[in-house]
Amino acid sequence: MLPCDHAVMVECVRFAPEHLEGVLRLCIAEEWPSFPADPERALRILTAPGVTTVVAVEDGNVLGFAELFSDGELQAYLATMAVDAARRGAGIGRALVRAALGLAGAERVDLLSEDHAVDFYRTFPMFEKPGFRLYPFHRSPDEQF
Repeated sequence: MLPCDHAVMVECVRFAPEHLEGVLRLCIAEEWPSFPADPERALRILTAPGVTTVVAVEDGNVLGFAELFSDGELQAYLATMAVDAARRGAGIGRALVRAALGLAGAERVDLLSEDHAVDFYRTFPMFEKPGFRLYPFHRSPDEQF
């Protein structure tokens, strides 16, 4: 077990299959359909080689999770993070990022953010770069990728 942050009364632990239901609940609340649409695929993704997934738990309840891809040395990418809306602002998100990065072994993290989370990420030591997310499978028939 990893301590989350002294400011919060939760633990940050490595993701395990028993946490999947809580992670899916958070994704549904955020209206992120990919993981809930195929829970078996979500489990494979969250436990894949090169992926570090941590969850914030309190009394067995998943309050947040972070999924980070890393080369284990320098570069990491925060692919997905969510914290229960009722528990935001208590340090859980920051603790998740710290725990995931610590386990992944990288020196820096890149990420894309939803608009409502930009101010949160700006509280970390950082600088901003433009970014894009390409969706080759979400195109009209007349578009080429």
